[in-house]
Amino acid sequence: MTIMTTTAPQRTVPTTGRIQLALNVSNIDEAVDFYTKLFGVGPAKRRDGYANFAVETPPLKLVLIQGEGTPGTMNHLGIEVATSEIVQTEIARLAEAGLTETIEENTTCCFSVQDKVWVNAPDGEPWEVYTVKADAEVMHADDTACCTPETSMPLTLGISRPTAQSTTSR
Repeated sequence: MTIMTTTAPQRTVPTTGRIQLALNVSNIDEAVDFYTKLFGVGPAKRRDGYANFAVETPPLKLVLIQGEGTPGTMNHLGIEVATSEIVQTEIARLAEAGLTETIEENTTCCFSVQDKVWVNAPDGEPWEVYTVKADAEVMHADDTACCTPETSMPLTLGISRPTAQSTTSR
């Protein structure tokens, strides 16, 4: 079962939410072409230097951001939920669990108006729980940062490439 939002254009978010992975890329066109081929679906939203994919299987929101960080690194992680009420429930749950959070309401980020809460994992990975309330014409409002809460820190991913020996043992 999916829940339809009331914003235009219509979009669906699984009732259980979906994981978001936001990546910094050097060339948005090449990245969109690659991920379209990889997931077999085109972007749900495309703007200058930005694209996002709403992949049904596996449930994933893949966000590509050009020019915001070192290409090939993770920008941030997230969990997209269907409503602002779910975000509020998560804010209370995270506070009760003792996690330090940054709350943003009606913020413009990633060409959308969103409600969200940010927390950082023990090694500094920024996670957001968010909902999209409406489309926006700009990446972020004014001179404010987008996808980077004050408590977050830069994060790079170490990539292990399989060796010939490790690929034959699978």
